[in-house]
Amino acid sequence: MSLQERTRRDAIGFGVALLNKLAGSRAIDRFGLRKPAERAVFEATRTGFRTAGALSRRFAASSKPTAPSRLPAARGTGRFDLTPTEDQQLMVDVVREFAADVLRPAAAAADTACVTDPKVLESSADLGLTLIEVPEDLGGIVTERSAMTGVLVAEALAHGDMGQAVACLAPSAVSTAISLWGDETQQATYLPAFTGSSVPPAALALLEPRALFDPFELRTRFTGGLLNGVKSLVPRAAEAELFVIGAQTDAGPRLFVVEPDHPGVTIEAEPSMGLRAASLSRVLLTDVPAVPLGSVEDYAECVRLSRLGWCALALGTARAVLDYVTPYVNSREAFGEPISHRQSVAFMVANIGIELEGMKLVTYRAASRASQGLPFAREVALARRLCAEQGMRIGTDGVQLLGGHGFVKEHPVERWYRDLRAIGVMEGAVLV
Repeated sequence: MSLQERTRRDAIGFGVALLNKLAGSRAIDRFGLRKPAERAVFEATRTGFRTAGALSRRFAASSKPTAPSRLPAARGTGRFDLTPTEDQQLMVDVVREFAADVLRPAAAAADTACVTDPKVLESSADLGLTLIEVPEDLGGIVTERSAMTGVLVAEALAHGDMGQAVACLAPSAVSTAISLWGDETQQATYLPAFTGSSVPPAALALLEPRALFDPFELRTRFTGGLLNGVKSLVPRAAEAELFVIGAQTDAGPRLFVVEPDHPGVTIEAEPSMGLRAASLSRVLLTDVPAVPLGSVEDYAECVRLSRLGWCALALGTARAVLDYVTPYVNSREAFGEPISHRQSVAFMVANIGIELEGMKLVTYRAASRASQGLPFAREVALARRLCAEQGMRIGTDGVQLLGGHGFVKEHPVERWYRDLRAIGVMEGAVLV
């Protein structure tokens, strides 16, 4: 990086940090400046990160491959065994340490600021999250399909903080989609950026802003080579340098690759109840040129693999709830004894553990079948239903077990409650 580029990047970072500090000040509420300040932070982040990215990156094919590279299915053992391999366990251990040492301490501040610290995102990129589904011959780290690894990594990250986990995993959703379904030109054009030292911010956008959203009935349409529509709750959209977007065609829904520097792409801030650290935004598309990615069948697989990723995030956050409330109820005393001595409290904690094991089993089974190239639609449907329902219940019980403490930001259970509400409504954004 040149001195000029480094100077601009540092100036952008300093300016955004200053605006974030201003937006977090209570004084601006007295003067009615809360919304203008938050809008300024959003616009500064959007402009700053796009400027920094544009300084050093242009997507272009470095070679002319003759065929796309595809990962073979993982080899099954012939028995029902969900024990992680040695390589998977090694990676999970590293990610779990990162989640505990980096994500967890920064969670409250990221939630308040509605943005994940750029240093955290840079550190997460160093873990190689965008390489998990990229073949070795394209610069990745795997030789076979590894949806199971993706699930384990997402679970470990969410144990630290789900909002920051989504922000960290957003670029890997795009690299995974291009690896799985991109043609040889798309792989040669885009994947080198995701396997290099500077990973571009990117996002997978499927969800649309309407009630009872069905990912197989999209209102965003692709007609005459152009996209028109609106996508909702897209992570890190304001700084994204590449989108993979779901849109309806005459043949059915498909994925499309979009570079957001087109004037028809408009980004609007979309503050949410949970996942605030993921910097969720709305993407408006007006006559935007796009290139198809994969087929109609590939789109259906994308929806299933995305839902599987959300199940993994639910596992990590639900585990965080259980790990937090267990010592709390054992140490919190009422009427001269720990509240865990009350059956109603003990049974509630036990139920969290029981439901968590059920969620984990069905999610791992779906991921294992996906890795082996076996049909997994049924298993994903079961996992999504269980994780959405029980994940929200675990979040609610976590707040309830802490009583009044569960309702204040001094304890993280209120944030986990808000984040777990997302499991039943989110589509896209993550991919395993």
